[in-house]
Amino acid sequence: MDDNRAPAVRLEPWSEGDAELLRALNAPELTTHLGGPESEEALARRHRRYVDLSADRTGAGRMFRIVLLPTGAADEATEAAAATAGSIGFWAREWAGEQVYETGWAVLPAFQRRGVATAAARAVAERARAEGRRRHLHAFPSVDHPASNAVCRAAGFELLGPQDFEYPPGHPIRCNDWRLDLERY
Repeated sequence: MDDNRAPAVRLEPWSEGDAELLRALNAPELTTHLGGPESEEALARRHRRYVDLSADRTGAGRMFRIVLLPTGAADEATEAAAATAGSIGFWAREWAGEQVYETGWAVLPAFQRRGVATAAARAVAERARAEGRRRHLHAFPSVDHPASNAVCRAAGFELLGPQDFEYPPGHPIRCNDWRLDLERY
């Protein structure tokens, strides 16, 4: 999808009220490439990590709710039609001996195939760049996940190649290592 037709999204910091979104994103069809749905206990821990990360001001990263904005004039009626479409974030990690940010996203089925994930990936890259603490942003979609690999390509990431990865811990996967240079973004 070209930039002229890209959907307008807004990233809103993850908050206490986003637990239901996390539950909706825990569906089997959305977690196939991530080891399957998590237990309620694991979801509660993940939600707490997301809330804490979004409140952190040390550059450790941030989690967001993706809000799809309606097309047209920005007035109260249009703003009321905005819809929560998924989640995205970035977080600090070490990769290949470098301090980097990693990103990941999930988009609810009703909003897939509309460019929402690509628009959100571009927006989160801008947020990570604005932190000014890491040069690179990496994404690690499964090699068997064409949609997420297409998002990386469309958002301007460079494919570095396949890697063995573990996500969640104890669940080995083969993923593609995509990298975005935040100094050139």
